[in-house]
Formats: sequence, structure tokens, C-alpha cells
Amino acid sequence: MTNDPDIRFGRLSEVAPEEIAAHMSDPRVTAHMPLDPGRWDRAAAEAFVAMKEAAWRRDGLGHWAIFAGERYAGWGGFQKEGAEWDFGLVLRPEHFGLGMRITRLALAFARSDPRIPFVTFLLSPSRKNLAGLRRLGAWRVGETAYGDARFHKYKLDTCGS
Repeated sequence: MTNDPDIRFGRLSEVAPEEIAAHMSDPRVTAHMPLDPGRWDRAAAEAFVAMKEAAWRRDGLGHWAIFAGERYAGWGGFQKEGAEWDFGLVLRPEHFGLGMRITRLALAFARSDPRIPFVTFLLSPSRKNLAGLRRLGAWRVGETAYGDARFHKYKLDTCGS
């Protein structure tokens, strides 16, 4: 799936629920996640994976488990939000440095998929370093609400780029 021998996209069902719960309980991870439910245990992780698998069945695409070598590095990918495909990426702290590399691989996938003419990114207002998005060619389109939280919304065309 990727052209990077060190990065693999898989399914979240490949990851032990306890590993997902530990990942999502780390305050360094949840610092910029205003929709985080705040309590992650095995049952919450299993429900999360079930929700992500349901998106795959419904839309034919969803969030992947991301592996660096053989280690679970985090999750991310594309989630259908209305008529738009939103990209999200949530890495374990020891893999934060892989964010741009993984994003580029995911965007290469999006550019090859005719269902995805553009990608959106919803970022918490607490996120201050947005230079990477601009380097990718994304631009700010405004703000949006999702649940009870506000987000900065960015867009990146994937057709012809």
C-alpha cells in the first residue's frame, strides 16, 4: 500500500485494544483532541475500533492502523464527513516525528483514488504550528464546529497535484 518499506498501513483490528487504550490515554496525544472522551480502557478501545471498522464497511475507506516497522505507531487516514474526506492522524509520542512522512504517503493514496478530489483537515485551535500544512499546499477555508468543539478547517486538492 505504501512506497515506504518502514511504514505500513493496516487495520485497527490488528492492534491489541490495550495498546490503543494506552496510546489514547497519553496526555501528550490528547492535548489537541477536544473531542477526546477522556476515558480509555479496553471497552472504549474496542468500541472505537468497531466504529472505525463500520466506516470501512459503509464508505470503503477509513482510518488505518499505522505501523513503523512492526510497531504500532498510531492511527490515521480518511473519514467521510458528509461529501468530504477528512484526513486525521494521531501518533504515539515516540512517533511524532513521522507525521509528515505518513501524511505524504496517505496523500499519495488520496491522489490515486478518484473518490477523493480533495482532502480536508480539521485542527484544534490549540494547534499553532501549521507550516507543514501550508508546505503541502493546503489552505485555510475557515472554522467549523464538530460536536461541541470548534476547529480550523483546511483544504488540499488532490486532483492534478
